[in-house]
Amino acid sequence: MSDLNFYKEKKKNSIFWVDNALYAKGEHLFSFDKKKIYNLFADYPHNMTAEEIAIFDKEEPYWCDFFKDRK
Repeated sequence: MSDLNFYKEKKKNSIFWVDNALYAKGEHLFSFDKKKIYNLFADYPHNMTAEEIAIFDKEEPYWCDFFKDRK
């Protein structure tokens, strides 16, 4: 998967979403630096730093609410 496509939902956001539709269906991958890639369902919030969680929650309120029982 070295040819991943990164994109932002909003230009000002810090989060890059990974367009990996060619490789997997229903997988939501994202990154803050295009190097370390998180899997939304496996890694949020347990494998993220407090700063990353704060950024993610601010930029992605839908997913923050969706996973509110994980916090």
